[in-house]
Amino acid sequence: MVKQARAARTREALIVAAAEVFADNGYALASLPAVSRRAGVSTGALHFHFASKEALAREVEGAAADFVGELAAGCRGAGDTLLGSLVDTTRLLLAAVGSDPVVRAGFKLSRDPSRKESGGGLVRWWCEWVRDLLAQAAEEGELARGVCSEDAAAAVVAATVGLETLGDWDLEWVSPERAARLWAFLLPLLTASPQQPHPHPGLEPGPGLGSGGAGEPAGPGRRPEQTQPGGRPGPEGHPEHPERPEHPEHPERAEPGDRTGRRTGAGPPGGRAPVRDCGAGNV
Repeated sequence: MVKQARAARTREALIVAAAEVFADNGYALASLPAVSRRAGVSTGALHFHFASKEALAREVEGAAADFVGELAAGCRGAGDTLLGSLVDTTRLLLAAVGSDPVVRAGFKLSRDPSRKESGGGLVRWWCEWVRDLLAQAAEEGELARGVCSEDAAAAVVAATVGLETLGDWDLEWVSPERAARLWAFLLPLLTASPQQPHPHPGLEPGPGLGSGGAGEPAGPGRRPEQTQPGGRPGPEGHPEHPERPEHPEHPERAEPGDRTGRRTGAGPPGGRAPVRDCGAGNV
């Protein structure tokens, strides 16, 4: 019994270590010696449990699939509506991608082109699960009139897998705030009618989340427009804005910026604006 328990612990340590290596380096660059070093076991002990790198990758992907399957089943069984279940599943799934190396590696391995035996794995399963759930939601009248369940599934899968992929670069992309903003945008487009109770209370779009109110964010790299009376856009320095006069003959007295009218300091070199929190606190 003692030896069996020790062998089980060693196997579990190898799976976690392999997940970390696969998540950090990808399948092609991962090596079994690197896995054994991270797990703190000998290469011989690794080969006792796993004959090859592909066998280890399949075990990691299988462990991730088991976790995600249980998570999805639990959310679907507990949700009041199918759309509410989908929201809960995606939020928890993205949180797991950010915090659990096995889940993160499972998704990365399933879309790794250097693995010929994967066949899509976890990503393919996620596509089918979302498609089935939204098809049922359409049958039960949860989707808005004119919304095709296939199109809705494509949008949800593209968004979630895209965020998971971007999470390789920056874990902010799979943060709870990012997931909440995603659904604050998508749900009003999918839900059957404005009068129907919201499938997931607490995620209704409000100020700062595309409501069109005064708190709507400018978005990355955008500045709020100045408006004239009546809500029409008005340029800065317009006569109707005497508090911000133009100084064409004194460019040094105008707003900070170069002589082309571009503001300085709007983003990093190359024109890429940094990802900013544009109202997640209101979700």
